[in-house]
Amino acid sequence: MDNITALICGLRAAYRTFPEPAVTQVAHEGDPFKVLVSCVLSLRTKDDVTAQASKRLFALADTPAALLSLGEQEIADAIYPAGFYRTKAGRLRQLSAQLLQEHGGEVPREIDELLKLPGVGRKTANLVVTLGYGLLGICVETDVRYPQHLGTARSGTPRGRRRGRSAHQPPATGPASPLG
Repeated sequence: MDNITALICGLRAAYRTFPEPAVTQVAHEGDPFKVLVSCVLSLRTKDDVTAQASKRLFALADTPAALLSLGEQEIADAIYPAGFYRTKAGRLRQLSAQLLQEHGGEVPREIDELLKLPGVGRKTANLVVTLGYGLLGICVETDVRYPQHLGTARSGTPRGRRRGRSAHQPPATGPASPLG
């Protein structure tokens, strides 16, 4: 068994011992927009706060048009005490407007298109692609160095490490989780 296979087996076993993340719970609803919004809310926010903030916000608005119809303060009130809730409220309105204007209200499936949305970074884009659409992806911070430790990437840059991860990515075992 090589290092990567052993690592994946160990991760699968450990993964099952943790509670399901809030964004993954939202993904079970099958709505990429809700996954995107929950991901934005989850940044710098504890998981239980993300779950409650998502629930309150989706009770008010669960589409880009409905979210855009809310005032920024109304969104901020719904997502409080999420970290940076005022900034996120503004970004969620901007994001909704851009989805409506440029994508007909649909969440793009492509990482590069998702990265053009306000408040969306690479980790959020990957989460939307994997959890929202069931496509392959690895959702980690850009500074993760595990490919270097496994000898699968020698790059010192985030872009090089992403290439190392992608080149050795195992097949997905389920649409909501690469660890299935």
